[in-house]
Amino acid sequence: MRIAVGIATRGRPRLVREVLLDLARQRRKPDRTVVAYVGPEDIDEPVRGVEYLISEPGLTTQRNAILDALGDCDVVVFFDDDFFCVPEYLAVTERIFEQEPDCVVTTGRVVADGANGAGYTMSQAHAVLRRFLVQESAASLMRTEKAFNGYGCNMGLRLAPMREHGIRFDERLPLYGWYEDLDATRALGRHGSILKVNGARGVHLGVKAGRLPGVRLGYSQVANSVYLARKGTYP
Repeated sequence: MRIAVGIATRGRPRLVREVLLDLARQRRKPDRTVVAYVGPEDIDEPVRGVEYLISEPGLTTQRNAILDALGDCDVVVFFDDDFFCVPEYLAVTERIFEQEPDCVVTTGRVVADGANGAGYTMSQAHAVLRRFLVQESAASLMRTEKAFNGYGCNMGLRLAPMREHGIRFDERLPLYGWYEDLDATRALGRHGSILKVNGARGVHLGVKAGRLPGVRLGYSQVANSVYLARKGTYP
């Protein structure tokens, strides 16, 4: 199985570099790591082995650009550019996709989510994750439960059914990609199961820098929900 990591970024050059360097701790290395960015100001010093792909702006557009580049891969794991995870994340995710052929989406266990508050620093994230470095049984790490959708800060997508059914991220969400993850994973979930994986743990910093103004976010939280409900992917 060939697994890629995909990261769409904009306006956070130092942070995304730290996330990429942190991926070196993965016990199962990604076969490819692709970063989609908009302009030179989005990228700090390049990280060796990472593929950098310039894209038109927008989360859904950038994620589709990553999908278009992964013709040789079986699974893509999308991480946000402010998501840090345990070293077992990719290894556990790969085993789930291998052992559960019906599984088309995995999503990890976010043990701390700064999106729900003021956000976390990198040092706070690493302190949280250190609690999960203790030896744990394989059965516990591999435990799964059904999920309604994949959470965009960390989600694995099986690419074959995406290609077969033409599933993409919806680029009609131009102001802010609110619920783009729910939309794409619910569409993919029509063709298999969506599983939350206990051992795929991480911290989402929820960094506020680099985001659009709050009024646009608030508008998108309302308008995207209505649009996706009419589309049939949002309840």
